[in-house]
Amino acid sequence: MTASPGVSRRDFIKVSGGAGAGLVLSFYLPAKARAFMTETVGAFEPNGWIRIGTDDLITFFVSESEMGQGIMTSLPMILAEELEADWTKVSAEHALADRSKYGNQGTGGSTSIRTNYDKLRKAGAAAREMLISAASETWGVDRGTCRAENGAVVHQASGRSLSYGKLADKASTLTPPDDPPLKDPKDFRIIGKPTKRLDTPLKVNGSAVYGIDVKVPGMLIAQVVRPPVFGGKARSFDASKALGVSGVRHVVEIPTGIAVVADSYWTAKKGRDVLDVIWDDGGHGDLTSDQITEECRRLVDNGAEARNDGDAKRAVATAAKKIDAVYMVPYLAHATMEPMNCTADVRADSCEIWAPTQSPSGSQRVGAEITGLSAEKITVHTTFMGGGFGRRSETDFVQDAVHTSKAVGKPVKVIWTREDDMRGGWYRPTAYNTFSGAVDDTGLPVAWVHKIASPSIFEAKGFLRGPIDGAAVEGAQNIPYSIDNVHVTWAKPDLPITVHWWRSVGSSQNAFVTESFFDELAALGGRDPFELRRLLLADKPRHRRVLETAAREAGWGTPLPEGQARGIAVHESFGSFVAQVAEVSIRDDGSVRVHRVVCAVDCGHVINPDTIVAQMESGIVYGLSAALYGKITIESGRAAEGNFDKYPVLRIDEMPRVETHIVTSGDALGGIGEPGLPPIAPAMCNAIFALTGKRIRTLPIGKVV
Repeated sequence: MTASPGVSRRDFIKVSGGAGAGLVLSFYLPAKARAFMTETVGAFEPNGWIRIGTDDLITFFVSESEMGQGIMTSLPMILAEELEADWTKVSAEHALADRSKYGNQGTGGSTSIRTNYDKLRKAGAAAREMLISAASETWGVDRGTCRAENGAVVHQASGRSLSYGKLADKASTLTPPDDPPLKDPKDFRIIGKPTKRLDTPLKVNGSAVYGIDVKVPGMLIAQVVRPPVFGGKARSFDASKALGVSGVRHVVEIPTGIAVVADSYWTAKKGRDVLDVIWDDGGHGDLTSDQITEECRRLVDNGAEARNDGDAKRAVATAAKKIDAVYMVPYLAHATMEPMNCTADVRADSCEIWAPTQSPSGSQRVGAEITGLSAEKITVHTTFMGGGFGRRSETDFVQDAVHTSKAVGKPVKVIWTREDDMRGGWYRPTAYNTFSGAVDDTGLPVAWVHKIASPSIFEAKGFLRGPIDGAAVEGAQNIPYSIDNVHVTWAKPDLPITVHWWRSVGSSQNAFVTESFFDELAALGGRDPFELRRLLLADKPRHRRVLETAAREAGWGTPLPEGQARGIAVHESFGSFVAQVAEVSIRDDGSVRVHRVVCAVDCGHVINPDTIVAQMESGIVYGLSAALYGKITIESGRAAEGNFDKYPVLRIDEMPRVETHIVTSGDALGGIGEPGLPPIAPAMCNAIFALTGKRIRTLPIGKVV
C-alpha cells in the first residue's frame, strides 16, 4: 500500500502508529483500512506473535523475514496448530524489529523453523489455554469440561461454543501460563499437511509491498556512487553538473560513497551519471582473477588443519592406486531479482526504516549507531523481498538510506542499480582446492587429502576465532564416508574483495568438490558411484536413506535414451540430508542440458510439504545457474560482470523436470531453504563424466568440448 499525494507526513506517522488499535501497520492506509482498525479495539494479544480480533480474524506476526522461502506460512502453521485456529481466518504480517519480544531477528542459515518451532508451539498453546479459561469463566463451568477446536471453545456437556473473537476481551485480562501443555504430534491437523501459502494472493494481485514499492510522503530518491575498485574511496568530487540536472536536490558524501538525491529515480540516475568524482583505488587497481587464483595456489599447501584422521599422507604414498586433482570455483553474486533498496526517515527524536532485510535487528542497530538514538527510537518495518540468498543479511543498503536521510533532513529511498549490486561485492568466496586420494586393490578408498584456500567470511564479519573458518570447511571437514585416513586443511588469502554468506554458504562449493572427487575415487577403483557411497555410509542412516531413495526413484542402473547419463550426489547441510540424481545430455554446441533431477530430502519433522518441494526446486534452479553460468571476474580491481547479459541465470526453457521425495525420519528438525542447492552441481558434473569421460573440475561449466 502506498501513501496518496494528499496525505501529510504527520497523518502518515499517526496512522502508522495505530498498533494500539489492534493492528500493526507499516504503510499508509486508506480510509477503508483505517475504519477496520477501529473494529479491532480490545483485540487479544497474548504474546508478540498472535493477535485475535473481536471479528474472529487472527493475525500472526512473523519475526523472520519472508523472502520467498515460505516462512510466512510455515511459522503461522505452527502457531495455528497449537492455538487450534480456524486456518481460513488466519493472516500473517512481518513483525516490527523488537528485541524485547523476539530476541535477535535475523533470517539465514535455514534456521527459521528450527529455532522457532518449540517457542511458537508454546506461544500458540498458551493462547489456547487462556481462551479456554476465558470461556470456562464466562460459563461458570470447570475448564476441564471445555476444549478448543477450529477457532472456538466448546463446552462438551452443553454443546455451547464461543468463537475466539467473542472471548478476546475476557482472555486479554488473564495471565499467560508458563508451561502450557502441547499437543501430541499424532493429533496434528495443520502441521505436516500440504498448505497453500498465505502470501500468494498478495503477490498475485499486486498488493504485496516489497521494499522497492514503499512510498512515504515527502520522500526523495537517491542513488549512491560507490568506489569502482574494491578497497577504494573518493578522493574528491565536483557536484556542480549533478546539481544542474533539473530535480536533483542534494549531493552529499556518506561513508559508502556519494549520494545524489532527487525527486525521482531517473532524475537521481541522470545526476549520478554526470557527477565528477576522482577516485583513490586503494592500491588494488591492478588486481585480477588470475592473481587471486595464483595467491590461493601459493598458500594452499600451508593451511591450518581442520581434520586429521589416521595418516593420509602415508596411505596415499603406499596405496595401490592414487589420483590428484585441482578444483576451482569463482566468486558468485547473489543476483537477487529485486535490487538493493531501503527507505529511511530520520527525525530529531526518531528514525523509521522500511527495508527488504534479512536482518531487522541489524537494521535497527545500524540505525541507532548512525543517528545516535536508542534502539527503541528506531522503527524497522520488514517488507517482502525479491530474493535474499544471504545478500540482504548485510546492512550496507540500510546504512545508505539512514545516512542520506540524516544528511538531507527528509525521508529518502535509496535504490541500487543491478550493476551497483553485482559489482558492489558481498560475493560467495572463490576457492582453490587440491585433492589427493587413493584406493586399495579392491577399489575401496583408503586416503583422502583435501586442501582449501579461500577468503574468510567469518573474518569479514568479525567472527573468526582461531585458525579455521567454519564456513570455509563446512561440507569438507565433515565428509560422511568411512575412510580411515582423512586430512583437511584451510588457508586464508588476504584480498580486498568483500565476501558474504551466499545460499548454502561453504556447502555450495564444498559439496561440488567433495562429491565430484568421490566419484573420481569410485572410477579409479572401478566401483559404481552409488554403490560405493551406499557401502561407505553404512553408519550414516540419514545419508543412506536419501541416497537410496533418490537412486531408486531415478531408476539408477536402468537404461536411458541414447546420449544421456546419470550422476549422483548426497550432502548434509543445515541439519538436513539431500541426495540428487541428475539426468544429462550434451547439445551439439557443447552446452549441457539437464533433463530430470530426482531429489530425496530428509529434514526431520515436516511442517509444510509444499514448502519443502518448492525449496528443493528453488535450490536446484539456483545451483544450476551457478554451476552452468555463474562467475564474477575481477579485472583491474573491479567486477567485470554487471548485469544478466554477462551473468546469466537459468531460463525457463532450460529448467529440468524435478521430482522431490520427502523422507520422513522423525529426527530433529533441519533447514530447508539452502540444503537443496549443494548436491546439484556434483550430480550434474558426475553425469557429464559418465556420458563423456570428461571431468568438470572448474565452475562454471560453460561448454563441454
